[in-house]
Amino acid sequence: MMFTSSAVRLASRRIATTSLRTVSSASKAKGKTNEEFFRKALPLAFAGGVAAIGATQFGKDEETDCGIFTGKKVQEAVRATEDKFATYWPRNIMILFGPPGAGKGTHGPKIEDLLDIPQLSTGDMLRAAVAAQTEVGKQAQAVMKAGGLVSDAIVVGIIRDRIKEDDCRFGFILDGFPRTLVQAEALDKMLAEEGACVTKVIELQVPDQVLEERICGRWIHKKSGRSYHVKYAPPKSMKIAEDGSPIPESMKDDETGDALMQRPDDTAGALVKRLQGYHNETVPILEHYAPNGVVKTVNATQAMDGVWIEVLGSLSRKSEE
Repeated sequence: MMFTSSAVRLASRRIATTSLRTVSSASKAKGKTNEEFFRKALPLAFAGGVAAIGATQFGKDEETDCGIFTGKKVQEAVRATEDKFATYWPRNIMILFGPPGAGKGTHGPKIEDLLDIPQLSTGDMLRAAVAAQTEVGKQAQAVMKAGGLVSDAIVVGIIRDRIKEDDCRFGFILDGFPRTLVQAEALDKMLAEEGACVTKVIELQVPDQVLEERICGRWIHKKSGRSYHVKYAPPKSMKIAEDGSPIPESMKDDETGDALMQRPDDTAGALVKRLQGYHNETVPILEHYAPNGVVKTVNATQAMDGVWIEVLGSLSRKSEE
């Protein structure tokens, strides 16, 4: 089996180009000289090119004859380069913010696919740690069985364990954490101990009045999670009452015919409280990261394609140069 030229070009660009740009932005954030960072960057950028060139010339079972990887099979050489890249370069460590209804559920997975890094939900990580009976998972389970709230220290410990897994080598996206300034500071401390830091904070901004229309019009199919909206994506069965509101009995899933439901917190009264909490908690976190030059805001009131274009712009390292 041979490496395809397109795959090699992609790997070499990711290893070499991303490496140099990341080092440049990281040097600015940490106040170190570009000279120091680029002196360290050049060997690995070169290594990425060497591994890629070797991959175009040899099959996976043939050995390289390049200085730094002499005697290694090509796949091993590429893996070694990736390991060095993951070890010494700042990863894409991203926090995605947005009030309920802003579109995190839409654009988060698209960022995952684009960068090939996982989006990590604290709830999912917590359940996985408990199921795996890790040390911090056992601690969390004991607290929950006692009816208590899982502490920030336990959550940070669960994140620490999760980001050591192989799929996080080049980075990850945090969704749902941090929610407070104290949590942000605890996250920073843990990442610093791991030789990393938050490299991007993206906030999807939507005015509260727009969110009310978005959220209060949502209906879901509980079993499948399919989502509908009375204005933007109504079910085929929807009928409208004289006052302009949907008739609840007419709201049925397009595929199964099952009755749809609204979440208890998808009401105007509940939304006000949720938004107050979001703004009170999020603004200090954004202010915390702003001096590092990593915070980007996206106008999420526009059409979906327009939002995605802005998201892509905020992800580009060219905007940091």
